Amino acid sequence: MSAFSPLRGAVIIAAAVSLSACGINSVPTAEENAKAKWGDVESAYQRRADLIPNLVATVKAATQAESQILEKVVNARARATSINITTDDLSNPEEFQKFQDAQNQLTQAMGQLRTVVENYPNIKSSDGYDDLTSSLEATENRIDSARSDYNAAVQEYNTTIRTFPDIIGAKIIHGAKPMESFKAQPGSNVAPTVDFGN
Repeated sequence: MSAFSPLRGAVIIAAAVSLSACGINSVPTAEENAKAKWGDVESAYQRRADLIPNLVATVKAATQAESQILEKVVNARARATSINITTDDLSNPEEFQKFQDAQNQLTQAMGQLRTVVENYPNIKSSDGYDDLTSSLEATENRIDSARSDYNAAVQEYNTTIRTFPDIIGAKIIHGAKPMESFKAQPGSNVAPTVDFGN
């Protein structure tokens, strides 16, 4: 029986090596990376949500005439911050789409707010407004960067769980499901029409 011990040891080593190549570690590693990148996305969106009330207050102080647009921004911010998506929802297309739609509505409302500011030059001359818009612009860049990093991590994770040999561990051990990535809004591939009222 002792003659079989080296053979048995070789079988155990071979089994361990083959299991290590079956997604035992690579699947959760890729998943945790994607979840960490998602945390960066949430942080960037939260920063934007935190800055918006100050910007609205600054604009509101300068003009009461455009209260409808200001109200739209406030409501869009409330909707965007009320949709809480967890890392478990990253594999749920419906929940992910709700989150993305709410964030897109807030982006559109902010665009309308910028139009109001263009009509009131005295707002732009305010130091507080300049600081806030600079912070918001930097935050929008952070959001874009965080979304790109998240999409890259999701692509890596989704590829890991679909390719051999990791698919074995992904399906059998982890029950892995593909994660959702950010997509462009429908129609964003068409350049907007610019009308200066001429």
